[in-house]
Amino acid sequence: MDFSIQQIAKLAGTTSRTLRHYGSIGLLEPTRTGHNGYRYYDRDALVRLQRILLLRQLGLGLDDIAEVLAHDGDPILALRRHLEWLGAERERLDRQERAVRQTIKALETGGPLMATDMFDGFDHTQYKDEVEQRWGTKAYADSDAWWRGLGAEGQKEWQARVAQLSADWQAAFASGEPHDGAAAQALAGRHVQWLASIPGTPGYPEGPAKEYVLGLADMCVADERFAKNYGGTEGAAFVRDSLHAYADREL
Repeated sequence: MDFSIQQIAKLAGTTSRTLRHYGSIGLLEPTRTGHNGYRYYDRDALVRLQRILLLRQLGLGLDDIAEVLAHDGDPILALRRHLEWLGAERERLDRQERAVRQTIKALETGGPLMATDMFDGFDHTQYKDEVEQRWGTKAYADSDAWWRGLGAEGQKEWQARVAQLSADWQAAFASGEPHDGAAAQALAGRHVQWLASIPGTPGYPEGPAKEYVLGLADMCVADERFAKNYGGTEGAAFVRDSLHAYADREL
């Protein structure tokens, strides 16, 4: 059964104008055009439209969507992967709902607010545009899929690992350790191994490229969001210098 462009627009919650635009750029061409000039779409076209709309929800642009569809030959496998993502997203929203309910209960009863639980399940994609601008859409998509795949427990373990690394950097700086000393260089090695374990990192999985490590090292000082993780500007400069020394020697 073929569906008219008006029917598809209504069913999909979009507009005929949008569908015509998709057709004009080759993203979703109509299955056939009637003698009256109306566009009609068959079963395969509906499946393709569903995938387009799902990918749009992920924030992909139309050019990126076209590339994804061109390389994903089997729509069933592609939809199964997206179904897994939807399941992870549903789990995240469930955790977020529980966190908000707990906060409301604490405010109503005067009970304690558990900071470790208040932000469980909240969105981690606030830097999506920045990551894509610096390292490309694939880098963000790979790291995003990896993060969601960790699940709640895996994400907590990862956050604890990051917090420990930050604390160890601050302790090394406070102790007066030289940036090119053994302790600081061991920390720099841990830092690079941590970067290497993240899908989407340039050079993954063999290891991050030297230019990438140096760029992030400089950002520790240049970007206050990074600097605060290391106790301020001076601590961040210590991390930067340590990573520079490590990169020059090892990468």
